[in-house]
Amino acid sequence: MFRCRLTAILVASLCCLCSTVAVGVELTSAEPAAGWRTLFNGTSLTGWDGDPGLWKVRDGVIHGETTELLPASGNTFLIARGLHLKDFELELSFRCSSTNNSGIQYRSLHVTEGNARNPWVVRGYQHELRNENQMPNVSGFIYDEGGKRGRICLVGEQAEWTADGKQVTSQLIDQAAFEKLFRLNEWNDVRIVAEGNRMQHFLNGTQTLDFTDDDAHLLREGILALQLHAGKPMWVEFRDIRVRELPAE
Repeated sequence: MFRCRLTAILVASLCCLCSTVAVGVELTSAEPAAGWRTLFNGTSLTGWDGDPGLWKVRDGVIHGETTELLPASGNTFLIARGLHLKDFELELSFRCSSTNNSGIQYRSLHVTEGNARNPWVVRGYQHELRNENQMPNVSGFIYDEGGKRGRICLVGEQAEWTADGKQVTSQLIDQAAFEKLFRLNEWNDVRIVAEGNRMQHFLNGTQTLDFTDDDAHLLREGILALQLHAGKPMWVEFRDIRVRELPAE
């Protein structure tokens, strides 16, 4: 009887443990035919390039962390190698500390010349990531990393950038709705769709931003990267990363 109970306890414990350890996202049989491919295998950083002292795989997820003893020398990124995206759809899940912010770079450039503060400097469109729920300092706005436009489009905005600057045409989500949507201190799901000069961001299945960029310096294609921000110690984690390229408009 004791042995049976012990066996049952061990089985239950193993099941609980397995439920908390993430693995790389598995595609259904139909998804590869639709163009989807996974970018993280759940066990190693194969296909990614970043500061090995700051990025690692922990419990089946990508884990980036800075500390007082091991800070970032300027904003630094984990770059997806061999991936150059133009029109695409990206999905992933993230969670992060509230001490600093992170981001997802897309259609971006790897800066290797000039006064780059580390070997993994990136500039271009950034999908902001934060563990906050008070707008406008929340996950999902577009930031011009390394550029001059700052916060290009805020969460909740449907907007267009023309020669006269940004014009907001409608509101997609308000503060009350965002508070219900965002999961503080938990995993949140991000979806980014970029087609032509239009970029759309989604959080946990709800569209939070719709931006059309007619700026003369628009980046129509580039790399994908994940950010660790300089400054206060922080951590960020990513899992279930997958992408598919879309037919060019």
